[in-house]
Amino acid sequence: MTLRTTPLYQSHIDAGAKMVDFAGWSMPIHYGSQLKEHEIVRADAGVFDVSHMVVLDITGSDAQAWLQRILANDVAKLGFVGKALYSGLLTEDGTVIDDLIVYLAQDGYRMVVNAGTRDKDLAWLQQTSAGTNVQLKVRDDLAMLAVQGPTAIDKVCAIKPAWAEHIRALKVFQGLPFGEWFVARTGYTGEDGLEIMVPAAEAPPFFAQLLAGGVAPIGLGARDTLRLEAGMNLYGHDMDESISPLQAGMGWTIAWEPASRDFIGRKALEAQKAAGVTHKQVGLVLDGRGVLREGMKVLTEHGEGVITSGTFSPTLKQSIAIARVPSATADAAEVDLRGTLTPVRVIKLPFVRQGKKVFD
Repeated sequence: MTLRTTPLYQSHIDAGAKMVDFAGWSMPIHYGSQLKEHEIVRADAGVFDVSHMVVLDITGSDAQAWLQRILANDVAKLGFVGKALYSGLLTEDGTVIDDLIVYLAQDGYRMVVNAGTRDKDLAWLQQTSAGTNVQLKVRDDLAMLAVQGPTAIDKVCAIKPAWAEHIRALKVFQGLPFGEWFVARTGYTGEDGLEIMVPAAEAPPFFAQLLAGGVAPIGLGARDTLRLEAGMNLYGHDMDESISPLQAGMGWTIAWEPASRDFIGRKALEAQKAAGVTHKQVGLVLDGRGVLREGMKVLTEHGEGVITSGTFSPTLKQSIAIARVPSATADAAEVDLRGTLTPVRVIKLPFVRQGKKVFD
């Protein structure tokens, strides 16, 4: 199978990237040191190529009503152009097809969904919009770069001085169009920063400007350890079509009001709430030696759970994990670490915010 490439493929090669297959795309896993890249984003600024993600423009007179039906969160909350909303896209059974961000645009909405779920997402969106006045346009003509870290906004403003005042005025989860470009103050690292959509042909020179401006190229390896420290879900690991958002730490993304909004999956979620949600999402901290890994069993006095994402935290210098455990679980559990039951602490997510440990 031929891997798809982003407009920045040659830029990655020129920067010394090690390329891997990620969801059918040839993507950089690192540029020499995943650990160093992780530390750069926590302390300075790095740029990720996230052009493999799917950008969709949604227009038509039924767009708002359709989005209010297919998303667990409510796009009626989007009060001005550029405002962003995080939501789950759910099945009728109340399980997670995908997680996504949707923005209010000047002539409709813009949605960003995961690369690995591209085909099933597009099929679901086309199926549910059939017979309505909704038009879906996949924006494969755009690239997307995420510039993340405590100096990220300053460094982008130095490269784009004409936009600096507007970029600095953005609050978290807001974006602004600049012609064909779109700059949003969002990200997936637990750091401040921007996600920037840019016409494909303009992406390589902008990437080069960022590198020349002191922003380091960062691969998918560090992206994963950064998001895990920040307690952020990864689709296909921490949630999927077998898991309810109520069990995956996504309860806050469900807009229950108004009660008259009958979104897909609502009845199943209401039934689950009424019966009592059996599992919840937590963080695990291993104070001793070893590394917590996805798939490891978690033993609690209330029953068994499972690690959904685990790693060694470069920031904390110890192993951490996201896990799904019985809802009554308190502050202690054990993990089956290669046949040995090993104590772990159970904490509320996240582990790290803006470079700092946030749990006791």
